[in-house]
Amino acid sequence: MPANGQLNVDVQTVEDFHISSGSESAGMSEEDEEILQRGRDTTKCGAIKEDRMVHDVAVESSTTKRYHSQPNRTHEKFLRDCVDELLERAIFSGTDKANKVLEWRNPEDLAALLDLELPAEGSTDTQLMDYIRQTIKYSVKTGHPYFVNQLFSTVDPYALAGQWVTDALNPSVYTYEVAPVFTLMEEVVLRELRKIVGFPNGEGDGIFAPGGSIANGYAISCARYRNMPDVKARGLHAMPRLVLFTSEDAHYSIQKLASFMGIGADNVYSIRTDACGKMEMDHLESEILRAKCEGGHPFMVSATAGTTVLGAFDPLTEIANLCEKYQLWFHVDAAWGGGALVSPKYRALLAGIERADSVTWNPHKLLAAPQQCSTFLTRHPNLLKQCHSCNASYLFQKDKFYDTKYDTGDKHIQCGRRADVFKFWLMWKAKGTLGLQRHAEKVFEMAEFFTEQIRQRDDFEMVVAEPECTNVCFWYLPPSLRSCPRDEEFLTKLHRVAPKIKERMMKEGSMMITYQPLRQKPNFFRLVLQNSSLEKSDMLHIINKIAQLGEDL
Repeated sequence: MPANGQLNVDVQTVEDFHISSGSESAGMSEEDEEILQRGRDTTKCGAIKEDRMVHDVAVESSTTKRYHSQPNRTHEKFLRDCVDELLERAIFSGTDKANKVLEWRNPEDLAALLDLELPAEGSTDTQLMDYIRQTIKYSVKTGHPYFVNQLFSTVDPYALAGQWVTDALNPSVYTYEVAPVFTLMEEVVLRELRKIVGFPNGEGDGIFAPGGSIANGYAISCARYRNMPDVKARGLHAMPRLVLFTSEDAHYSIQKLASFMGIGADNVYSIRTDACGKMEMDHLESEILRAKCEGGHPFMVSATAGTTVLGAFDPLTEIANLCEKYQLWFHVDAAWGGGALVSPKYRALLAGIERADSVTWNPHKLLAAPQQCSTFLTRHPNLLKQCHSCNASYLFQKDKFYDTKYDTGDKHIQCGRRADVFKFWLMWKAKGTLGLQRHAEKVFEMAEFFTEQIRQRDDFEMVVAEPECTNVCFWYLPPSLRSCPRDEEFLTKLHRVAPKIKERMMKEGSMMITYQPLRQKPNFFRLVLQNSSLEKSDMLHIINKIAQLGEDL
C-alpha cells in the first residue's frame, strides 16, 4: 500500500509468477492479493473472465517486474538452487584432491565458450543457473589443496558462512546506526589483534582495509601526518622532500602508494637485503644519512615481516632502534607473516614488532580467512581520525541520540565499506585462539617437512637454505641439467624449466604453484602454504608431481 493509503489499480501488478507453490497468488504481496480480489469482486462475466485476468496480470508481471531488486518467495527456489550448486561444485567438488584445480582454456577459447555479452532483456532462471555453473567450472578452485600459488588459499567453512551472512545483510560499516553489530565487532577484533602484536593493553587504533596494499598506504599517510600535520590542509607543496625507506624485497605497494600519494617513487629508498632476504642495517643507516645530506626529509621506515617471495623477516628490533635514533615512523608490513604471532613457537620471528608505530596484518593470508580480510593497526589513538576525517554533516552528525564515538567511518579514506570483520570473527569464534595457533603451527610444520624432503633429493635445490616462513623456494633440475657445469648456459636453461612445468601442470589442471626470478637468480618455484588440512603425503605428492612434469626437459 502506498504511503498515502490510496491504491492505484491502474499501475499495480503482481509479483513474478515464474515459480508456483500450488496457489495462483504464490509469492504475491498483500497489495497484489488485494488487486486480484478486487478484480474477482467486480467481475460479472464468470470464471472465464476471472481466469483470463489472472493470466494477463501474471504475464505482465513476468515481463515488467523482474527488474525489482527486492527478494520475495518467488526467488526462493532460484536462491536455494544457487546455494546447492555452490556447495556441490565450488566447495566440496572444488576442494576434492581427486578433482582438478582448474579447467584451463586459452583466453580466446574461453571467451568463445562463455556468454559474456549483456542482454537488453533479462535472462531466465534456467539460463542464470547455466552461467553460474560455467563460471564455477572455468574458475580456478583456490580452495583446492593443490592450489599453492599465492599468499591465499583454502575455503574455511566457518568464514565462508560469515561471508554469506554479510552479503545477505549488505551493510556499510561507517556509522553505528546502519551497522551496529559490525561496528562493535570491529573494535573488539582490532583490539585483540593489537594485544597479540604487543601494544600495551591493546591500546591504539585500527581499521579493516581493502587489502594489504591500502593498509600500507594508511601507514604512509599516518606517518606523514604525524611528522607534518599541515600536510592535511596545505598539501605537499608546502612540505620538504619526504623520504621513506624499505627493503628491495618489500611489497611493491610501498612504492606504488608513495607514488599515488605524491611522495614519488624516487623518494622511496631501496635498502639492500642479505642472502636470506633481510634488510641490511648498515645500508639502511647510510641511506638515512644520505637522504639528510641531499636535503631530503626522512620520515618513515617500512620493514617487512614475511617478504612476498622469500618469506624473510627483517630484523625488527634493530630497525626499531634506528627509527628511535632518527625519530622515524616505524611501520611493519606483516601482511603475510603476521599469522605467526598467534603461535608461541613462531612469534619470535617478529620480535620487535611491539615497538612499531603501525602494523599491516592480513588474516586472509597465513590465517586463511577468505579474501579480503586486511587490517591496519597503530599504537596511536585517534591518529587515524585526525589524519583522515572530513566531518561530513550528512553522515557523521554530532547531535545523534547515541554516542557518536561509535561512528568510526570518518577515520577511513573510504565511505562505503564491507563488513570484512564478521567472517574472521565467526572463524575465530569457531576455532578459538588455540585453534588459530594450531592452524599456524601446522602449516609451518608442513613447510619444514617439505624443505627436508627437497634437501634429500638430487633433482631439487633450495634457493634459501633455511626458509623462515611457509614460503619454500627451490629449483627443479631435470636430468639433462644435473651434470652440467654451472655456467651462463646452465642458468639460461634452468630459467626455462619452471615456466614449462607450470604450463604443463595448468593445462592438465593438476596443480598450481608459482615461479619467479629474483635479481640475478633464474626462475625458481615458490611453494606457499596456508592450508592446514595438507599432510606430509600432500607434500610428497607436490614434489613428485613437479619431478614427473619436468623429467623430460
